[in-house]
Amino acid sequence: MSPYARRLFKDRLVAAACLGAALLAVAPLVAVLGHIAVQGVSGMSLALVADVARPDAIDGGAATGGLAHAFAGTGLIVGIACLLGVPLGVAAGVYLAELGDGRLGQAVRFSADVLAGVPSILIGVTVYALVVIPMRGPSALAGGIALGIMMLPTVARTTEALLRLVPDSLREASLALGMPKWRAVARVVLRTAAPGVATGVLVAIARVAGETAALLFTAGDSNAMPESLTEPTASVTVKIYEYALSPSPVRHAQAWAAALVLVAVILLLNITARAIVRPRASR
Repeated sequence: MSPYARRLFKDRLVAAACLGAALLAVAPLVAVLGHIAVQGVSGMSLALVADVARPDAIDGGAATGGLAHAFAGTGLIVGIACLLGVPLGVAAGVYLAELGDGRLGQAVRFSADVLAGVPSILIGVTVYALVVIPMRGPSALAGGIALGIMMLPTVARTTEALLRLVPDSLREASLALGMPKWRAVARVVLRTAAPGVATGVLVAIARVAGETAALLFTAGDSNAMPESLTEPTASVTVKIYEYALSPSPVRHAQAWAAALVLVAVILLLNITARAIVRPRASR
């Protein structure tokens, strides 16, 4: 075998090995999504998203009702998390990108990295001790605080990374026109990086929308539509956990259907995030 043929064989062998590794990495995702889709389609119905849960029927314990209250509760809790986590995360990212080269910035950056690796159940227990116990019960507000804390590191680090990609010439041009530094950052730098920051926010929302452990300690559960921020509030993930443990086959079907809807929403958020950032990357 000639040296060229030997190099070509090795190149193709390595390429085939990389392709095999990529397929092995994707296979679990395809298997999970396929299984959820097959199991969830049977339980899909209009009542699932339009009706609230009702007590089990007397004849055989067949579950009735839907999960409209859980979807509404998830939207409420995630909305509270966005109100808390997005402004604080963006502000922290701006500080780290523009003023975070000192020791304080290194400490904030290290804290954000550590917080990103803290298990969600520990955040839930902490919020339970600091918020739920003083409020004398779980609530949508406590759940939103827990998810907002989980959003902070993702939004902060994404904002910092995107702001550092903005050319320094834009900053210098803004300052040369007489703009104060804070206005140059707010009106030029942050606006330039806004699509990337929005992508980071969507990724953070997709991450916290599927959390269960933290909400078990903070938001609690309910079979009614959310009417107050200080009352126990149902969420889709907690309902999936509850229905999966139920002996009722109908509850199992509703759990699979709710999981399918939740996965579809998370996939949509991730696809939207990629669609936002792809045109800028191509340019």
